Amino acid sequence: MSRFSTIGLIGRPGSTQVVDSLNILYHFLLAKGISVFLETETAALLERTPESTCDRDSLGKRCDLVIVVGGDGSMLGAARTLCNDTVPVLGINRGNLGFLTDILPDEVEQKVAQVLAGEYVREERFLLDAFIFRDGKLIDKADAMNEVVIHRGTSLRMIEFALEINQQFVYSQHSDGLIVSTPTGSTAYSLSGGGPILHPALDAVSLVPMFPHTLTSRPLVVGGGSMIKVTMGDYQGGQPQLSCDGQTHIGLHEGDEIHITKKPHTLSLIHPCHHDFYETCRTKLGWGSRLS
Repeated sequence: MSRFSTIGLIGRPGSTQVVDSLNILYHFLLAKGISVFLETETAALLERTPESTCDRDSLGKRCDLVIVVGGDGSMLGAARTLCNDTVPVLGINRGNLGFLTDILPDEVEQKVAQVLAGEYVREERFLLDAFIFRDGKLIDKADAMNEVVIHRGTSLRMIEFALEINQQFVYSQHSDGLIVSTPTGSTAYSLSGGGPILHPALDAVSLVPMFPHTLTSRPLVVGGGSMIKVTMGDYQGGQPQLSCDGQTHIGLHEGDEIHITKKPHTLSLIHPCHHDFYETCRTKLGWGSRLS
């Protein structure tokens, strides 16, 4: 008997390949006697009846497993909502890299059957909260599974900011911005910016400067429970922004304070058995294989 009796499905819109995988998965789960709920937009893709649909905020409360069909971007969007519940999440890769959605399309029935039989690896991933204060008042907030990025927006000019960690001054800097990354995000934008790869099990956050106007600024790794504070300084032209996972964007002003902390809730990721982070890095990043 399956350990998961009610499963929710989320699919990325605008892809016939995603629809194909969703249809296969939907009928496979029904044949296994699983109750299936479709996220509202996903139900529209499959043209299913309203009785089996619910919005994304409710999906995590009504299901004991959610399966996301798409790329890592689809998983990031779902994760920021579903982490508020205890529901675990499984990913079917219909994107490019697939660090978070690691089941291939031609393995769907085999791998999902294994998960239903209890053969899987479960790990916890933490997210970040970002709070923006202006003149001492909270004006906005956002969260991120990969990274919080403070950047110069559309301007070609550098921005100025000051960094504090746990109420201790670290540095002030002129640069294109700062990437504050979780271990999950260390293989994403942070990696492109020259940041370190952090194993997902680490309780740590990396801070990666973006093109700093100095010869000595390097990525910094701090404890995951650190309180990171960035105070915006002067900028000329354009509109500096705070971006979370490349999906949420908030305009910043001189004097704004951004407080970044670990989110109190984690996301439970489900992987097929024998999931290997280093194998994923070898496959996705083109690392050399073992010597013969």
